[in-house]
Amino acid sequence: MKNTVKLKTNVKCAACVASIKPAMDQLPADCWEVDLQSPDRILTVQGDVEEETIKMALEKSGYKGETI
Repeated sequence: MKNTVKLKTNVKCAACVASIKPAMDQLPADCWEVDLQSPDRILTVQGDVEEETIKMALEKSGYKGETI
C-alpha cells in the first residue's frame, strides 16, 4: 500500500541529508526528502514503507525521527 509518512527529525543541514541518504535509498520508497527550511526538519517518505522502518533507518545513520 502506498502511503506518505512525515517525521520530525534532527537532520540539520545538507551534510546530514547526505549521511542519511544511503539508508533512505535502501527503503522500498518511491521518494523521500527532508525540508531543511522547516524548523522541525520534516522528513517526508512516499511509498510502501512503514513508519518504524523509516525510524530504524534514521537511527542507524545517527539521527532521530518523531511522529508528527
